[in-house]
Amino acid sequence: MFRRLIFAVFVFITLSGLFIPPAQAAGFYGLLRARDMSPFGFLRLDMRPAHAVSIEPGTWAVETEFNYQNSWALSPNVENYLNGLEAGGRRRLGPEDLAAIRDLPGENYLVDLEMSTLEVTAHYKFTDHVAGYVIASAVSYGGGFMDHGIEEFHDAFGFSTFGRPAVARNDVNLIYDLKSTSVAYLGHSPRDRGLLDPVVGVRYAGPRLGDRWHVVLEGAAKVAVAGRRDLLSTGRTDVGAQAALMYLGNRHAFFTDVSAVYYAGGDFPVRQRSQVVPTLLLGYEYALSANTHLNVQGYVSPSVYTHRETDLPDLLANKYQVTAGFRHRIENFLVTFGVTENLQNLNNTPDIGFQLGVAWVPKVIGR
Repeated sequence: MFRRLIFAVFVFITLSGLFIPPAQAAGFYGLLRARDMSPFGFLRLDMRPAHAVSIEPGTWAVETEFNYQNSWALSPNVENYLNGLEAGGRRRLGPEDLAAIRDLPGENYLVDLEMSTLEVTAHYKFTDHVAGYVIASAVSYGGGFMDHGIEEFHDAFGFSTFGRPAVARNDVNLIYDLKSTSVAYLGHSPRDRGLLDPVVGVRYAGPRLGDRWHVVLEGAAKVAVAGRRDLLSTGRTDVGAQAALMYLGNRHAFFTDVSAVYYAGGDFPVRQRSQVVPTLLLGYEYALSANTHLNVQGYVSPSVYTHRETDLPDLLANKYQVTAGFRHRIENFLVTFGVTENLQNLNNTPDIGFQLGVAWVPKVIGR
């Protein structure tokens, strides 16, 4: 699958880098600062991966991240229904299709959209070990442009169509017919764009465990400042904590991030109870040159849905995602590019996502 191709290419580049003459690395950058872009639980607080950059006390650093993803997720009965329509060509789903889907046995859903976010993070270093940050985010929902390319890729490698050829490309369809709710938007989303809840946090670059091992502790809160808004805010405040263990070698670095978020629950598309959501991130960074580093990292987190909301296995399953990318430093600017693919459970995470970032970092101090 596409995720395997991305991973194979990244491994090839990384291994080929082993034969490049050694270069003095300009410090490690840490994991790619990507967050979970899944439409199922997207509005909850998700702790960003800890970074390995340390700036001087009394200075600022600013990150700007643009994320883009394509989601096509559906229940097995909806996939079978759409497969039966493929012979008739593409169509915009209408009231008849909605009625037919609602008449299917059991619970069913279809999420067909593309989503982009723009995040700006301002960091301030208070002391040698303590820093604070604020994240402002905006999101845009739409039909996008990636459907054709994804379908061509599936056709070229003989993968399942998952019912895509029956539906008009670059459209928005949100159908939730779960235990306690029935919500539907055909051809549009209830909101095109808007501001998400801000996140505030504090970071402690903690005790060193020798010359190579480092510990970073973080606490953060997603603050509901404007009430409940469909697809923008749950209207509730979440809080979370994260611990990161880093091994920073000469050209190789390994990272483990463990976090727990108190998710206060939500109401869209179905009412969800408050709960604690753990997340595990494992990552590797390779200094290809003094300014260019390669990254690969894996993300595991449970679903925010329980049997109270649905009995569909895909919506109850864990979310597995892998991100591969690179960072390149140009003086005080750090450019990031990454690609995220879902793993194993294909109907609870985006098909594919991209991340493009530019950060302004003042003089960096060594750890």
